[in-house]
Amino acid sequence: MKRWEIDAVGRQHLKLNDVEVPRPGLKEVLIKVNAVALNYRDKMVVETGRGLPLNFPFTPGSDLAGEVVGLGEGTARFRLGSKVISTATPDWIDGLRAGTARTPAYQTLGGLYPGVLAEYVAMPEDWFVLAPETLIARQACTLPVAGLTAWFALVERAGVRAGDTVLIPSTGGVALFGLQIAKAHGARVIVCGRPEYEDHAKALGADHFIDANTDWMETVYQLTSDRGVDVALEVIGGKHLGQSIQVTTVGGHVCQIGALDGWDISAPAMPLMLKDITVHGIGTGSRTALEGFVRAIDQTGITPVVDSCYSLADLPSAFDHLDRGAFGKIVIDVAQ
Repeated sequence: MKRWEIDAVGRQHLKLNDVEVPRPGLKEVLIKVNAVALNYRDKMVVETGRGLPLNFPFTPGSDLAGEVVGLGEGTARFRLGSKVISTATPDWIDGLRAGTARTPAYQTLGGLYPGVLAEYVAMPEDWFVLAPETLIARQACTLPVAGLTAWFALVERAGVRAGDTVLIPSTGGVALFGLQIAKAHGARVIVCGRPEYEDHAKALGADHFIDANTDWMETVYQLTSDRGVDVALEVIGGKHLGQSIQVTTVGGHVCQIGALDGWDISAPAMPLMLKDITVHGIGTGSRTALEGFVRAIDQTGITPVVDSCYSLADLPSAFDHLDRGAFGKIVIDVAQ
């Protein structure tokens, strides 16, 4: 079979190698990989290592959709032929994420654990959940990180509900999931982004679209009659966190997810304190939350937005596309 590997940190070390199909061990399943969704983190791990203790040869990628084609001894969660998706943070089953104040947990596929950019993977059965029945593989593979992150932020932490106003200040993968999830819960959604994406965002249900190059904060105030938004899905980070806090209503929620504008975030203290705003730090979500999101997908008809698909052999071009940006997710169609 084919599997992408690096033997040292750096894009120049990325190679598509011929290796043996793995055999599932105790309580493991063998998955025929049909599609893999890329996250910007995957490219960063290849290029910089992100300070992780990578075991070489290392395979990147965390988000797959596939089919169970082999069962190891002691397995019970799935049967042959089950359509499954991966859990990007496999040790997080339910409740709070593991870790301590000194050492937050960062145990992910394609990070501490091997990744999934291969034709077959053998991994513990607990690392997978059943895929939605309403999605094909190239759509379902987008759920483990982008989809779950938006779901966990809006539903599990911010508690979005009908009548809320939600700010989505981007049109990336997490943002577009957030748009659809918020609309499915009856919220009004304001999207802020590049003007060429306005029609696409409104087609997905956005109630208002603001050109990010304008005075978007003033427009949010005007659209909400100065009340502000109930939830801001903060996928940009840096100083943008402070702007989200300023346009959030009294008692509102800001979900800090992304770091497109840098890892050092900043915000003015006065509006944060006077408005009693809750800031949630979001890093994907639990397996239980993913199972709940899968049920919601099947019941609501939420459809992931896939910008482009590439073949397994064309992973470098897909990484280049990540650098240019996309409206939705970039997917590797392994079965292509």
